[in-house]
Amino acid sequence: MTATVNEFNWPDRIVIGTIGEPGSRTFYLQARAGSELASIALEKQQAAVVAEMIDEILDQLSTVEGNPFSVPEHTPVELVDNEALEEVDELFRVGSMNLGWDASVAQVVLEAFSLNEEDEETYDPDGPGALMRVRMPVGTARAFAMRTHEIVAAGRPMCANCGYPIDPDGHTCQDENGQ
Repeated sequence: MTATVNEFNWPDRIVIGTIGEPGSRTFYLQARAGSELASIALEKQQAAVVAEMIDEILDQLSTVEGNPFSVPEHTPVELVDNEALEEVDELFRVGSMNLGWDASVAQVVLEAFSLNEEDEETYDPDGPGALMRVRMPVGTARAFAMRTHEIVAAGRPMCANCGYPIDPDGHTCQDENGQ
């Protein structure tokens, strides 16, 4: 049995969004091209790292002499997407992700692989797993990263004393002296 591949080469929309309240949110990567819509669940840290890595790739590309790929330094206003997730029908939970650059079409390529049911860490392309591959033009990638940073930061406030999140029902922390 081969893997299921969901591919979006020029998505109309690619976002990370959440369902639930801070502290118990579920993060989703959602892509849409025409009537095709796919949503996959991922961890908050996975979302944060992918946004950071996209920014690093784009920042590095923008320093190439003459900026041949027209990489924007900031998110183009017309590409800002603050809308809620569309209907979520989770295809799979992400195990691992790859991020790359395709210079032939000037797109960031994001691949998200499903968890392997046996060891929950690896992806087997010949197994029953799934893959979502999204190719994003540079402006879309910049907007995706900006929104993802905002979504990740919109969680619970952090305690100034211990650095751990403060739950809506309160917080007990210990300072550096263990008190």
